[in-house]
Amino acid sequence: MLFFTALLPIIVMLFTASVGAAPVSLDARSNTGRATFYTPGRGACGWSSVSSDNIVAVSSKMFNSFGSQSNGNPVCGKKLRATYDGRSVTVKVVDKCVGCGYYDLDFSPSAFSALASEDIGSLGGVKWYWV
Repeated sequence: MLFFTALLPIIVMLFTASVGAAPVSLDARSNTGRATFYTPGRGACGWSSVSSDNIVAVSSKMFNSFGSQSNGNPVCGKKLRATYDGRSVTVKVVDKCVGCGYYDLDFSPSAFSALASEDIGSLGGVKWYWV
């Protein structure tokens, strides 16, 4: 019994570390992050997209919080609505962004253009929520 009692904290620590972060909620609460754009192709969800599609990549940390798999990840195909300076766009999650902060979004060029000119390149303070 003493041996088990001594090992219990170690077992709990190892189990907790292997479980990872809980997924972000898919409720309609507002999030705020930076927005950029990229040239899409085959994304982490396994689907091919083009620049004219209204798609988005969420941060790798957020993507992975839903599960470690890429194809078939529960966040794949989810939609979100982003707003910046009075302009909005609804996009579908198809990819993950390695260089993004947790609430940052990396849009296709057409989706980014719905919010602002591509000449700007990066937008701070983009509000978004799951739909």
